[in-house]
Amino acid sequence: MRSFSVQPGRWLVAGLALAGAVPALAAGGKLAMLDSLDKGMWELRVRGNERLERICMRNGREFIQVEHRQPGCERFVVKDSPNEVIVQYTCHGNGYGRTSIRKEASGLAQLKSQGISNGRPFSIDAELRRVGSC
Repeated sequence: MRSFSVQPGRWLVAGLALAGAVPALAAGGKLAMLDSLDKGMWELRVRGNERLERICMRNGREFIQVEHRQPGCERFVVKDSPNEVIVQYTCHGNGYGRTSIRKEASGLAQLKSQGISNGRPFSIDAELRRVGSC
């Protein structure tokens, strides 16, 4: 049988560091990439069908829940980098989704979102392009 020698306090410090990281992720990052997109009227063009939608974008967070436009959904930031954000969200009583937004330029981004809405699965693969002012 092997015995391990553990220095008192080492695991406590590591555990506290990890415990502090989890709430920070759950609370959500700053999503600064979304703030770097140009404000104004954007076109959401879904690949594979004729769906075209215009969205007046104020801060980029309008793109996170394109299938669930209701307020009050809980969000969890999975990835928050300079060129991409991934957010998972739950809208109690109406489903959930996971959205990835990848910035190509300040007026062009790629969006992928999938989840469940009103008891049915959805999947969106779209281009976001700024087309003017609101």
